[in-house]
Amino acid sequence: MIEVNNLHKGFGDVKVLKGITATFHPGKTSLIIGQSGSGKTVFLKSLIGLHTPEDGTISFDGRINTKFTDDEKQQWRQEIGMVFQGSALFDSQTVEENIMFPLKMFTKQTNDEMLDRVNFVINRVNLQNSNNKLPAELSGGMQKRVAIARAIVMNPKYLFCDEPNSGLDPQTAIVIDNLIQEITDEYNITTVINTHDMNSVMEIGEKIVFLKNGKKAWEGNSEGIFKTDNESVVDFVYSSNLFKRVREAYLNEKK
Repeated sequence: MIEVNNLHKGFGDVKVLKGITATFHPGKTSLIIGQSGSGKTVFLKSLIGLHTPEDGTISFDGRINTKFTDDEKQQWRQEIGMVFQGSALFDSQTVEENIMFPLKMFTKQTNDEMLDRVNFVINRVNLQNSNNKLPAELSGGMQKRVAIARAIVMNPKYLFCDEPNSGLDPQTAIVIDNLIQEITDEYNITTVINTHDMNSVMEIGEKIVFLKNGKKAWEGNSEGIFKTDNESVVDFVYSSNLFKRVREAYLNEKK
């Protein structure tokens, strides 16, 4: 579980996060949404320790990250998996080498042990027979699956995804969404996803935190977002005529 309490973060005179409080539970896909400049990226970077808050706390299963000793910080970093927006694969390394990288960095496993684990996660993300391929030989969706495999190879407690569907076609994006949700549920991971993809919001939004101007303006789930009368949420989510029609159909059905 990740508990965020009254989080504040700014840069110089610019206050970006203004007292955000939220809880993210294991086995649930939690989505952070909001307009550009709402604070989503700074919030996610604060969660993974790239930004230090000026006030407030972030707790991981009761452990406040700013109070970690060096050894505790090292252990915590091994408990985190990260899927970057552009996948961030090493171009000159094979799929197998990319996924094995965290194991070489953080464990003392033998090469056979590492290879067993790599093959396990490769199969889990449905990339069989891709061990020796380079990223350039893969489609965007396959590259994203490699990134997910690398993120879970250390069996993390916490998984963070920054715009995981960026650059993907709608059909492939759904595949990636479903894969992240399946892995989250299967391994009881606390997953936090920073996204602007409204299909993701509707499909896997078990918990949704909507940020506006650095504050939490709404919190709920994919069903609640249909029913909310929060004007900021409605304006943001239903700016598309398609989603407006979907919401209208949903509300009419519930009458």
